[in-house]
Amino acid sequence: MHADLLFTGGPVLTPGGRTATAVAVTGGRIVAVGHDLGELVGPRTERVDLAGRLLLPGFQDAHVHPVPAGLELTQCDLTGTRTAAETVAAVRAYADAHPEREWITGGGWSMEAFEGGTPTKDLLDAVVPDRPVYLPNRDHHGAWVNSRALELAGITRDTVDPADGRIERDAGGEPSGTLQEGAMQLVGRLTPPATPADRLAALLHAQRHLHALGITAWQDALVGDFLGMDDPAQAYLTAAREGSLTARVVGALWWDRERGAEQIPELVERRAAFGHGRFRAGSVKLMLDGVAETGTAALLDPYLDKCGCATANRGTSFIDAAKLPSYVTELDALGFQCHFHALGDRAVRDALDAVEAARDANGFRDTRPHLAHLQVVHPSDVPRFAALGATANIQPLWAAHEPQMDELTIPFLGTERAAWQYPFGALLRSGARLAAGSDWPVSSPNPLEGIHVAVNRVSPDTAIPRVFLPAERLTLTEALTAYTAGSAYANHLDDTGEIRVGTLADLVVLDRDPFDAPPEEIARTRVDLTYVEGAEVHRSVTA
Repeated sequence: MHADLLFTGGPVLTPGGRTATAVAVTGGRIVAVGHDLGELVGPRTERVDLAGRLLLPGFQDAHVHPVPAGLELTQCDLTGTRTAAETVAAVRAYADAHPEREWITGGGWSMEAFEGGTPTKDLLDAVVPDRPVYLPNRDHHGAWVNSRALELAGITRDTVDPADGRIERDAGGEPSGTLQEGAMQLVGRLTPPATPADRLAALLHAQRHLHALGITAWQDALVGDFLGMDDPAQAYLTAAREGSLTARVVGALWWDRERGAEQIPELVERRAAFGHGRFRAGSVKLMLDGVAETGTAALLDPYLDKCGCATANRGTSFIDAAKLPSYVTELDALGFQCHFHALGDRAVRDALDAVEAARDANGFRDTRPHLAHLQVVHPSDVPRFAALGATANIQPLWAAHEPQMDELTIPFLGTERAAWQYPFGALLRSGARLAAGSDWPVSSPNPLEGIHVAVNRVSPDTAIPRVFLPAERLTLTEALTAYTAGSAYANHLDDTGEIRVGTLADLVVLDRDPFDAPPEEIARTRVDLTYVEGAEVHRSVTA
């Protein structure tokens, strides 16, 4: 049998390390791994000379939002701004360039650019006084709005905070222009929805970008309607049916936190309706808490104030912890994977308690629950991941010193809890399985940047070279495994994530071998070629 595709001139990253220099592919699957493999060359064999570049399994993102990310790229994109002045100037420039837009939407601004992480409506009113503005921040747990948007939503000093959110107010009690968590929806629900064509175009744009980064599969962490974000399900289904979905995608169906178990039959129906081709929706997203920077991540003990004294705030639990175990047990019994948003140590414990209840009731079913974000993990809960078969879904880019960490997080956690953040090394040493993702558009979807931080615990573009909790660093092999085999496991894509005979040929060729360079240079690595099932889906201009 002749190979359709033959890679030679290694190195090749296999489960045993860089133990091979050649890989042969036939019919979309790997048929041989070894050296040379010249005996498999036929008249129609396509040959790729690696020339010392590393061949590895395709990256998989275990927690990402491609459709909202793709939409934001076509709107007022603030992800490149760093200061308040830059951010306001970008909003002005976008508004001036798009006088036809009824609303100014987009997002991606950085909290550290503004005092206390909460920009005011006055800044927006000065540049867009006549049209409503709605701009979620980088982590999408808060939104910046102008006076016109507040007026249209009917938000005044008398408006009561929703149970799952907060309206930031000035000293006089007037809404100041930032809406946190569930309060975002007060304005977000008024923004013009994207059309089906817009959502499909956003998906395909995002897919091209992710393929260019070597990503061949992902788990969309929010398939449903939430805080004004459009449900991407139909876009995925359309792309799958048309054959334009080249990635493998697992959809995590949104758990409506304002409802209870009565929604489970609807989730079963959606799972059946959305399975087609390379898209399936067998996971359920349960968002347990918020984020530490706004004091909404759920903590076991109170946040501190600026003086280091305990406050009355322990964060927000969006799903009743007393009811969560029964929800998870029922979902698990129906074969759903539970995908938890769990940032604070109380949310992490609540998720693990719910998984434990499901294991006790149903036995160890192959549902592969995973907990995403894991910013603060109590040390006593670290070994529970392995014991319960719960995957730790890490977002490595966040595990570094930066202003949002040093100014808006560490002072309000205190020294002890700050040392419990993003315990990648401790989790791995305890026997936990690691998967990895980006949460794009919250942060860059580039796996190599995430791997850089996982290995170095320093951001690749930082002005703060201090290592963040060095004991929690991973090796390059461990970090690569999390982004490949680990995420493949979380995605139930068991015939991907490794280079071995029989697996699907979802493969990436880098522009170098990062093992041969210092770890401080990992982020300089680029992707030359990306393949899905042996078909080329990306080629860099320098490949």
